[in-house]
Amino acid sequence: MANDASKIRFAPNGAIYIAPAPVQGQTGGTTLPVDLGTAGTDPAGYKALGYVDEGGVTLTPQIETQAINAWQSAVPILYNVQSASFSIKATLQETNQTTTELFWGASWEETSTGSGIYKLNLSSVPELKEISIVVDWQEGNIRSRCVVPRAMISDRGAIQLVRTENNKYELTMEAMDYGGQLGYVLTNDALTAPTGSGSSTLTKANS
Repeated sequence: MANDASKIRFAPNGAIYIAPAPVQGQTGGTTLPVDLGTAGTDPAGYKALGYVDEGGVTLTPQIETQAINAWQSAVPILYNVQSASFSIKATLQETNQTTTELFWGASWEETSTGSGIYKLNLSSVPELKEISIVVDWQEGNIRSRCVVPRAMISDRGAIQLVRTENNKYELTMEAMDYGGQLGYVLTNDALTAPTGSGSSTLTKANS
């Protein structure tokens, strides 16, 4: 196959959205998006997290394997899946209720009615909240969307309070199991279109 520069993709624009994680077997909660929606429009039930720093969003799928060795071979004869994970990392730039509650892991409340002063309690036994995440990105008319039904914030960066930079909220979010899935990716990029049944390059070889 010849090299083709038209197959190189960028992600010059996009957005992150969150919602409460849906609960399997229950109705009336968050409905997961099953299409690409409309560019610049929040998926139903989700809230946009606003500007992300110039580092963009990092999506990291991982599969950890264990080598199976045998007496008759100097190299592994098989690999077995030990664990799988999918993480989303981004540094949020906007200060609002949603971004700060995600970062601090607690909710704001007014100290007294009409006081205009808001308090966020940092518990010594924090309550972990499940969220659903949608990440959109696009290049021209080519749009892609990653949907993670269930996730939790697994790591937070430090806030630097300095004169020359805005407050930033660095978050790492880890996907959790949802009916045997970590999530899914949608796109209208014709380059990914399957050419026929069983044509995937990742299809398991016949024994």
